[in-house]
Order: sequence, then C-alpha cells, then structure tokens
Amino acid sequence: MQKYLLIAAGGALGSVLRYWVGSTVSGRMGVRFPYGTLLVNITACVIIGFTLTYLGKRADLSPAWRYLIPVGFIGAYSTFSTYEWETLSTMRSGAFMLAGLYAVGSMVLGLAATWCGTALADLL
Repeated sequence: MQKYLLIAAGGALGSVLRYWVGSTVSGRMGVRFPYGTLLVNITACVIIGFTLTYLGKRADLSPAWRYLIPVGFIGAYSTFSTYEWETLSTMRSGAFMLAGLYAVGSMVLGLAATWCGTALADLL
C-alpha cells in the first residue's frame, strides 16, 4: 500500500508542477510554439536520467524513492502525450516546419538532457 501512496504523492506534485511550469512559460513566451511543454519534457528527461542512474548506483537507498520520483513525479510531470498532440495540431494548422522543429528539437534535446542527468549522477 505504501508504494501506491508514494506514487500518488509524487504524481500530485508532478502534475501541479507541470501545470505551473507550462502556464508560466506560455504566459511569458506565448503559445505559438509550445515552449512550456518543451521545457517540461527536457527537465523531465534530466530528472529521470539522474534519478534512475543515482538510485541504480545506491542500493542502500530505499526502493520507495523509485515509486515517488520516477514513477509518480515524472509520470505526472512528463508530457509526452501533450507533445504528440501539439505536434499534430501544429501540422494540421499547416506549420510543417515549426512542427518538425518542435519534434526534432524535443527528441535531440531530450536525449541530450537524459545523458546530462545520467552523467551528473555518475559524478556522485
């Protein structure tokens, strides 16, 4: 039962932070390009890369951290389905270059951010 509570707590925090980051960034930069979703996806990649690498190296840490952060928090915070919807919507509006830039940028920057998170955890 404890793991479900940890997942729920992490999910609540992740979803609230996702909303706050997305709306704050969109409010400042506009909605023509989904900067908020891009930022959430990239930071989620860093966090999951760091967390899973760090926890994998620290067998002495409680497995509860896996439920709280990667499963609960990142599961609610990450916005891959929103990314897909925004790419499709941008394509449907006829902005194919912008949709391509968003899709490729998310993929390349997400992979680089995941690598950075992993590299950072390897230093610890």
